[in-house]
Amino acid sequence: MRSFSLAVALLLSPMASVWAEEAAAPSRVVSIGGAVTEILYALGQESRVVGVDTTSLFPPEALGRKPNVGYMRALSAEGVLSLSPDLVLMDEGAGPKEAVALLDASGVRVEHVPTGHSVAELHEKVVKVASVVGNAAKGEEMANRIDGEFASLAASLGQIERKRRVLFILSLVDGRPNAAGSDTGADAVIRLAGAENVFGDVKGYKTLSTEALAALAPDVILLVSRAGPSNAPDPMSVPALAATPAGQSGAVIRMDAAYLLGFGPRTPAAVRDLAAKLYPEKNLLAAGAR
Repeated sequence: MRSFSLAVALLLSPMASVWAEEAAAPSRVVSIGGAVTEILYALGQESRVVGVDTTSLFPPEALGRKPNVGYMRALSAEGVLSLSPDLVLMDEGAGPKEAVALLDASGVRVEHVPTGHSVAELHEKVVKVASVVGNAAKGEEMANRIDGEFASLAASLGQIERKRRVLFILSLVDGRPNAAGSDTGADAVIRLAGAENVFGDVKGYKTLSTEALAALAPDVILLVSRAGPSNAPDPMSVPALAATPAGQSGAVIRMDAAYLLGFGPRTPAAVRDLAAKLYPEKNLLAAGAR
């Protein structure tokens, strides 16, 4: 009898573990960070989300239907707590520090999710969000799928004879471009797409001079557009940019900011789209990942 009881216990233990995980899962989640929200929706956890921030642009119904707690870098602790969450899932870039400190001290469970711009960090982000909401197995499955999509793209790119030289411009101020260097999301997607960031020797975002633009000589200029009225800069309005190889050939690529730089479940598809624009001869979209 004892051995029978032990066998039954061992048989039921995985199911019991699942039941315990579901019972412990939060029911009122405030999601702060576009990628965090996107992961939650991709996991099918949208019914638990009771509030989002303004960067939660995908899927559109997130910000369209859920209460809005404001911009992730200008949070009000009182506004977040007014939604009576039992979990606050927060991108580690959220702020200000005072509001984050108040949330951490509030007694409500707060989990800080790494931002990250690498394939490994995106894997970690997905797994952490999924684990915290009691859906670890599905999160691991999603993270592995994302890894596979990046690996498939890398194989499709193969040996590129000449990498395209890309300049990412975040904004234009008084005719001077603010460009992305290393340790940025823009730099990461450029490299993942098989290209070279011409400003990669500099860390972060910096404003470029006319002389610097001439020396960088990009083959392609990459810009992003955002939700709402178009505010994308016109690089051809800057003579120094128009004189670059990219300007002379009209090689300007524009992509949606949340899609390209969000570093969530759609990132492999976004990087493949970028690579397809950079290397149309490789027919990357037909090769596959969308």
